[in-house]
Amino acid sequence: MMKERAMDLLKTTREKKSLIHHITNTVTINDCANVTLAAGASPVMASAPEESGNMTLLADALVLNIGTLNENIFSAMIKAGRAANDKGIPVILDPVGVGATAFRTEKAKSLLQLINISIVRGNISEIASLLDVKAKTKGVDAGTVSIFPSELAKQAAKQWKSIVVISGKQDVISDGTSVFHVENGSSLLQSVTGTGCMSASLIGCMAGAGNDLLLAAIVGTSMMGIAGEIAEGTGEKKGLGTFKVHLMDAISLLTPETWKERAKIYESY
Repeated sequence: MMKERAMDLLKTTREKKSLIHHITNTVTINDCANVTLAAGASPVMASAPEESGNMTLLADALVLNIGTLNENIFSAMIKAGRAANDKGIPVILDPVGVGATAFRTEKAKSLLQLINISIVRGNISEIASLLDVKAKTKGVDAGTVSIFPSELAKQAAKQWKSIVVISGKQDVISDGTSVFHVENGSSLLQSVTGTGCMSASLIGCMAGAGNDLLLAAIVGTSMMGIAGEIAEGTGEKKGLGTFKVHLMDAISLLTPETWKERAKIYESY
């Protein structure tokens, strides 16, 4: 049943061509724009505080990514987030590098306090650091945490009243009650800058096209994993440049039928 609804969401996303407003990091802004187009939606990136709120009022979803955060960007995020809340559209937060420095950790916590965040997507050390769970982080890469991802996702979802996605070899998604595991993926994904940021964009595309935020998080997350598997393929060895091109191709060509056939998702409690 869930897979049938997911197929409908993928179809609706390409038909609706939702406008997804991003305030994202400068390292991956082009990748996020292109993956949004590949998913069938339309991207806009307006990071000036003077217009971020007004631009959000035109959008169907808002994606916030703190990868290259500064005070000006933070101000724009607050204005955009409040506009999104006023309009009633979903807000997706990617707390890149939380735990690495006090500045970005405190700013990410402020975003959670000042804005109603619909979906939080991060690696295990980022989510743990936001919850003040002991974690070791390596810059923007995941470190070690002394708690199971499924339990951490449930705790975070309950505390923030959000859908929480924890990325990893096996992605974990929770609404605070149910926990879903996505087992799609390729080891090459972690070697290409921006695949996490692009995953947040894919989630934003799905959230902007439908009303089921948990489903949006599951489908957006699994799309990246499935595309990674297709891009890697079998047999011929690919370099990272070729892999990235094939990854974007796989997302743009992904059909609901292919998604259904390849998606490896199971639920636990």
